[in-house]
Amino acid sequence: MNAPAPTALFTPSWHAQLELGYARIADSTRPVLRRHQGPLRVQKHLYAEGPEVCQHIIVHPPGGIAGGDRLDISATVGDNAWAQLTSPGAAKWYCANGPAFQQIRLKVAPGATLEWLPQETIVYSGAQAELSTEIELQGDARLCYWDMVALGRPASGERFDLGHFQARLAIHRDGQLLWHERQRILGNDGLLDARIGLGGQPVFATLLISGEIDSDLLQRCRTVPSRVRGDLSQLPGLLVARCLAGEALHARAWLIELWRLLRPALLGRDAVPPRIWST
Repeated sequence: MNAPAPTALFTPSWHAQLELGYARIADSTRPVLRRHQGPLRVQKHLYAEGPEVCQHIIVHPPGGIAGGDRLDISATVGDNAWAQLTSPGAAKWYCANGPAFQQIRLKVAPGATLEWLPQETIVYSGAQAELSTEIELQGDARLCYWDMVALGRPASGERFDLGHFQARLAIHRDGQLLWHERQRILGNDGLLDARIGLGGQPVFATLLISGEIDSDLLQRCRTVPSRVRGDLSQLPGLLVARCLAGEALHARAWLIELWRLLRPALLGRDAVPPRIWST
């Protein structure tokens, strides 16, 4: 009699995909592609600023990302269209026995504008979070991108003592590399407290916006009242802002104030915060 086959270890996981496309039709930006698979959606498109700016809120119904989960998001913004993408709340990466993945691909055509403005990412101790983002800008396409990462849950007394967080971000314009960075932070790494690392601050955030500003506006941005340790650097064709903070709320407030100042100067529209940020 043959021995029974060994039982395979089964780990339930979510694999979700979301593909979005936007086009300029007359004086309006319209969603022309919305394809999804698994638990990843966008809510009804909104026009809080009028027809030129199409706002979508990306929703992940499970509410958290665990080991084995994989999220794939892509968006294409066509010629002269304007899309603003945000989220309803923090993305939570849970403690897990294996890695979880997120891959984002964004493409912005000539004359188009993309604002990628999600709320914070919370990485629980023991999580194994692996993120990759690729952005392709064509011609005079404009970009405003930010991300906020909170390691552990300080309010609950949880440090980021186990697991890892790694992220890759690449931005190209017409095939030329404009920005590239890689991060890998291990649980209980010495860099969490080192002065050359995070300096004991559990939250770090980055804002990248295409274009260049004058010295007066740069100074105004540097003197924004805040509870973070942050600064800005003007690179050729790209403005970079970074901060360290004790709480995600402080980092988010700083980014929003910078966005209020920079959006009119670099994107040509007054800043109108999405209502979802206030709920």
